[in-house]
Amino acid sequence: MNENLFAPFICPTILGISTLPLIMSFPCLIFMSSKRFLPNRIQILLTWLIRLITKQMVTMHNNTGRTWALMLMTLIMFIATTNLLGLLPYSFTPTTQLSMNISMAIPLWMGTVVLGFRNKPKASLAHFLPQGTPTPLIPMLIVIETISLLIQPLALAVRLTANITAGHLLIHLISSAALALMSINMALSLITLIILFLLTILELAVAMIQAYVFTLLVSLYLHDNT
Repeated sequence: MNENLFAPFICPTILGISTLPLIMSFPCLIFMSSKRFLPNRIQILLTWLIRLITKQMVTMHNNTGRTWALMLMTLIMFIATTNLLGLLPYSFTPTTQLSMNISMAIPLWMGTVVLGFRNKPKASLAHFLPQGTPTPLIPMLIVIETISLLIQPLALAVRLTANITAGHLLIHLISSAALALMSINMALSLITLIILFLLTILELAVAMIQAYVFTLLVSLYLHDNT
């Protein structure tokens, strides 16, 4: 196989026009409201999951932080659905693009920081200099805390990108190995297919866990600034 290993991570285009906006709209089509009077089992399950996650996310916040509940739920549903759709054959996962993840992380992080400086400026500034710091270490600690604050959105984006990309690369490599081994050793190929099946199940869990971790970290940043 001469296919490039990173070919699945190239954004598809039609007549030179990126199809990324169309792909990102798929989660919205999946969660469209139903006109049925009684919900089906899938809708009941989704409603239960949304209520459970909302309760976990919102419990630690005050009234100001709870105004972000709808945004946090929208964020986790969008990332989880995008990750799961990316596991389908011949599909594309937008969350493997660092640029997209940064474009999600920076506005959310900036919103929490601005909210903190507006609502409690003294406490936000106090994070840059812990109480009881020796005088000679004050300039160094201010620089370190500033860097740690500025690196938060980058850490959010890189964590999501690395985990999703690593999983897709493993699936691609193991599936290529299983296909190549079919003409050499069928028993070994069967073992590889079993490993591929287990890895796919693991990636389903990773897709949802990474969406939860991304949203939870944004929620923690919000909690620190409200």
